[in-house]
Amino acid sequence: MTTLQLKWLSYLTCLIMFMALFGGVVVTKTGSGLECGNQWPLCHGKLIPAYTIGSLIEYTHRLFSGLAGLLSLASMVAFWRYARHRRDLLAYALLTLIFVIVQGGMGALAVVKSQSAAVMALHMGFSLIAFAGSLMLALGTRRTFAPGAEFSTGSPKVRPAFRNLTWVTAVYSYIVVYIGAYVSHTSSQGGCSGWPLCNGQWIPEMSGGVGIVFIHRMAAAILFLLTAILGHLAFWKHKELPELRALGVAAVLLCLMQVFSGAAVVYTLNNERLYIFAALSHIVLISGLFGVLCYMSVRVWQLSGAGRGSK
Repeated sequence: MTTLQLKWLSYLTCLIMFMALFGGVVVTKTGSGLECGNQWPLCHGKLIPAYTIGSLIEYTHRLFSGLAGLLSLASMVAFWRYARHRRDLLAYALLTLIFVIVQGGMGALAVVKSQSAAVMALHMGFSLIAFAGSLMLALGTRRTFAPGAEFSTGSPKVRPAFRNLTWVTAVYSYIVVYIGAYVSHTSSQGGCSGWPLCNGQWIPEMSGGVGIVFIHRMAAAILFLLTAILGHLAFWKHKELPELRALGVAAVLLCLMQVFSGAAVVYTLNNERLYIFAALSHIVLISGLFGVLCYMSVRVWQLSGAGRGSK
């Protein structure tokens, strides 16, 4: 298999993984999770179910999830056979495969037996890690096989403090995603009316859905602050590393758009069509942000000298 074929395989895996993640969000937001009954992998006892909008949404999600699993396996085999010397790419491929299997299993269990909101939020989190793995594989493959893309093996260019900040921001972003997924699975979106105030207050009464939504808002605000600092340092303190600067700018822009999409979710709660669009945009943006932060975490590790062996 040529390097070009490996690149396109990684791109395709990332695309299908995104479609599987996106489909899962559509299933949740449209309440289509049990449109195939409590059966898996069949839908109402059939391989191809009768046509209804709900069953079509759920079944399409299942098909994309299955295809994502097959492509993840194909990527793992291909990179193991033709790019074994690239330990970083192998790690991305393995990460993707493991979490595709985990989230697929959790999805099947959610259909067969009802799960708590906390477990369903974790299902979303595992899906996000699988997508992040595929995105890192695509970006890593693109960089690895691009002419003149290898970084210098001279003195370290990234300080430990910046590396640690990147790691903290990436891990914290996952926590924010989990809280957001918990908001969705507990149907607490309407807990706070208005934005940025919650029910007309800076600090509302922390009860029921109000407390859950308010905690998510505060967590998201801290994430934006961390991302802004990270992007500032990446852009202005690492001028000799254009890749790191680009990742920092991308992270800030995605996080900023994420904030506005969150506000859009609040203001479209009473308009079903606009709400679905805003909610899906919210998930797409946070998925991109998490993927960028994960890849950035690996790159700062490599550029700090600790990961020079994997380049």
